[in-house]
Amino acid sequence: MSSIRPWRHIARRKSRQIMVGSVPVGGDAPITVQTMTNTLTSDAVATIDQIRRCEDAGADLIRVSCPDEASTAAFGKIVKAARVPLIADIHFHYKRALEAADAGAACLRINPGNIGSSDRVAEVVRAAKANGCAIRIGVNAGSLEKDLLEKYGEPCPEALVESALDHIKLLQDHDFHEYKVAVKASDVFLAVAAYMGLAEAVDCPLHLGITEAGGLIGGTVKSSIGIGNLLWAGIGDTLRVSLSAEPEEEVRVGFEILKSLGLRTRGVRVVSCPSCARQGFDVIRTVEALESRLSHIKTPLSLSVLGCVVNGPGEARETDIGLTGGGNGKHMVYLSGVTDHTVQSAEMLDHIVALVEAKAAEIEGQTTDAGQATEPAE
Repeated sequence: MSSIRPWRHIARRKSRQIMVGSVPVGGDAPITVQTMTNTLTSDAVATIDQIRRCEDAGADLIRVSCPDEASTAAFGKIVKAARVPLIADIHFHYKRALEAADAGAACLRINPGNIGSSDRVAEVVRAAKANGCAIRIGVNAGSLEKDLLEKYGEPCPEALVESALDHIKLLQDHDFHEYKVAVKASDVFLAVAAYMGLAEAVDCPLHLGITEAGGLIGGTVKSSIGIGNLLWAGIGDTLRVSLSAEPEEEVRVGFEILKSLGLRTRGVRVVSCPSCARQGFDVIRTVEALESRLSHIKTPLSLSVLGCVVNGPGEARETDIGLTGGGNGKHMVYLSGVTDHTVQSAEMLDHIVALVEAKAAEIEGQTTDAGQATEPAE
């Protein structure tokens, strides 16, 4: 059946599916959102606290760096406390990979070619198989192998793809196939071209990211352009937005990218105007307050907040709840696209929050009832 809005359709690349703990990645599974802790892993309490904030923001997977024995020693305790699968980030030292796998990592982030001899790769693969770990190969333009830099002269899409294929072969030679791959760069053009090349060359799941993207605003823009471009082309099975910001912000931005393309729905999707002299209330401050006060809502629903009647009614027709500014501090509220009642400025924020919370509860109730209705009778 063809879509009634074909311009919104994204044909996802067909990749084989792997499991990262209990989370499927690739195939027809939802595109997962990841982040990475920045606390000292050896400080289990601080790391668990940060993981909890990321989980509350919606993270599907969380990566934790394991640079030394103290970190892998704490990793087991962290795994037990986490509610989502954890990925152990390993660089160079294969023993850290062995320790992390034994400690409960759902996935090991390694580059097989950087951890030593074929025997060491074989040991890591054996540990991964024994513990049910996936492996994520992480190619980065900033750390390409010397021979590839000499061959190509500089980081380029072909060099990143060749590096990825070399690392993949090392795993395949040991009959290991539960892997996903990233070819990241801080240059948006380079990263996108590399991912597009790799997508044509392999069938494994791809982990998207624009590495070292920058701060919250600049990094969000770069990541949205790069990751969004690839997702729109159907490429990508899991992603991390790399920001010089708190990791829970990476999660929020990741979901916003997916929500904007209709690939994931979580929480309140706000449609709001940039405001102008026609506004009947302070749109900017109102949206800031609503986003903060509604951040606990996980149920997918939509809210339009527009300052005047020029576009307000039209946008409200497309959202679950709508608010349009009117004169004399009296504003129109829309429910399911239909004009319903008015609200005064003084009560507006509390009123909209209450409406959204009630709508979320209603949707959750319908979902629960539907689930119960399909359960077979005992």
